[in-house]
Amino acid sequence: MQRYAKTPKCRFVAEIILSHVLDVDRSYCYCHSDKEIDAKKILQLDGMMQRYEQGEPLGYILGKQEFCDLQLTLTKDTLIPRPETECLVYLTLDLFPESSEISVLDLGTGSGAIALALAKARPHWHVTACDISQAALDVAKSNAEKNCIANLNFIYSDLFNALDGRRYDVIVSNPPYIAEGDPHLDSLSYEPINALVAGQDGLDVLEKIIAQAHQYLYPNGLLMVEHGYDQKTACQHLMKAANFTDVETFNDLSGHDRITKGIAL
Repeated sequence: MQRYAKTPKCRFVAEIILSHVLDVDRSYCYCHSDKEIDAKKILQLDGMMQRYEQGEPLGYILGKQEFCDLQLTLTKDTLIPRPETECLVYLTLDLFPESSEISVLDLGTGSGAIALALAKARPHWHVTACDISQAALDVAKSNAEKNCIANLNFIYSDLFNALDGRRYDVIVSNPPYIAEGDPHLDSLSYEPINALVAGQDGLDVLEKIIAQAHQYLYPNGLLMVEHGYDQKTACQHLMKAANFTDVETFNDLSGHDRITKGIAL
């Protein structure tokens, strides 16, 4: 392990990868750092560390990511769930009592992170997860089975296109919201571009969701969307123009404007 101890971060990542390779807790690697490791395991560790040093996200290297106390399988067909999105989950949960029985739609579910977290926390909720990518839906279904979560269903749909006649108490979404040419895209090259980019200003998908959501919400239904740190004003304007009331924006863990909600009239 000494060769990976160039920085504390490198050592930390090496311990995470090694614990994955050995199928043990990271604490085991830390406490047994002088223990001899099988040559095949060393080769596997070296290969995965090389991928990390080349910039590949740890979630894809390990094929998994933790989110809201769930262990999620990841593939290159899904975004890596981020802590900012956990805020969307917890804010939604806080708006309803634990005994509530409501219907929820997660638009663009990806790995299923939001839908699964909500469904696990509220077993009485009826959660629907949809995505335009069948490959992503397959990952989400697998994650539901892996985490033994049954109170949800999956629909192949480009936003609302396959949802005619359905209505929900809550619609949540973490849609693509990065602008074309945004410099942040350079660090996101491993992730599916269609799940990241939404037109010249990053608002193309948010505009569609907000404009159409009324048709799929019950009266007084809740719309919650994640967006870019600099898109608060635009999102609030779009919601008010679409006749949503009680429009409010919440910060993420870093204090950035990140989630905007509105109530359908």
